[in-house]
Amino acid sequence: MITVLKPNTTAEQRDHLIHWLEGQDVQVHVSEGAEYTILGLVGDTAHIDMELLESLEIVQSVKRVSEPFKKCNRKFHPEDTVVDAGGVPIGGGHFAVIAGPCSVETRDQIIGIAESVKASGAKLLRGGAFKPRTSPYDFQGLHATGLELLSEAKKETGLPIVSEIMDMRDLDLFQDVDVIQVGARNMQNFELLKGLGHTNKTILLKRGLANTLKELLMSAEYIMAGGNENVILCERGIRTYETYTRNTLDLSCVPVLHELSHLPVVVDPSHATGHSNLVPSMALAAAAAGADGIMVEVHNDPLHALCDGAQSLTPAQFDSLMQQMKRILEVVRP
Repeated sequence: MITVLKPNTTAEQRDHLIHWLEGQDVQVHVSEGAEYTILGLVGDTAHIDMELLESLEIVQSVKRVSEPFKKCNRKFHPEDTVVDAGGVPIGGGHFAVIAGPCSVETRDQIIGIAESVKASGAKLLRGGAFKPRTSPYDFQGLHATGLELLSEAKKETGLPIVSEIMDMRDLDLFQDVDVIQVGARNMQNFELLKGLGHTNKTILLKRGLANTLKELLMSAEYIMAGGNENVILCERGIRTYETYTRNTLDLSCVPVLHELSHLPVVVDPSHATGHSNLVPSMALAAAAAGADGIMVEVHNDPLHALCDGAQSLTPAQFDSLMQQMKRILEVVRP
């Protein structure tokens, strides 16, 4: 349920109403807009008398929300949310590029790539330390050592770091990680999502390989229901019958998610296409579609990468992409 307060409502009147609503065993989410204050009521609102609420002097309107996702719903929060990703704003007109290798391999590798992507304009460094792989025999990441190397790269370059978590038992290892990524395979790991909801870390939530946008938003709701509202949605391609690309990049999700939710949306064209020659065009298309950022895999030696070398750009290719990206952003974000 959503209650819109009139512009002349005082803070005392607003707080009095919130106190009364909380006494009805519902959570109240407050969104302060330019003109109106919106109270989003989460929980069992069936017993709340809408006519009584509407009759109050300070209430402009009351309506029920049919969608199961509440906290990430734009109806609850009309203004775009700007998420702080280690000091880098994402959303609400702030565009950010996240770049780095699929997996952290060596100190020289991660620091060298971090320096090159920063020089090209990347705002955050990505790197996998825990790698969920289809085969149990593939490289699984350096785990704690990988996170330590990412921290070194952060100290050397100042770039905030993004890395994937697979198990809440490893959370203590992520103290220096600015943005914790939930990978596609864990999008519906609800115990993990609930655990991350009780942290103050920014969460980058990837869409699952075969999940709908509603399911993605419900997963975001799990995190936000725990109290953590620092969530970034990420489209990384979904599985279809097409085999020429690794996945099918659903760019139509960008405007749809922006219509449904106030959360930032970034796009990962690397995992979506699986081929480095397709990454630049899809990255540019994502920016043109209104994405709040892109996440691109960059490796200094893709042919010998321990993970996903085929979809990784070289530093030179990434620099070329960033030059083109500037021109696209000048058009779509004047």
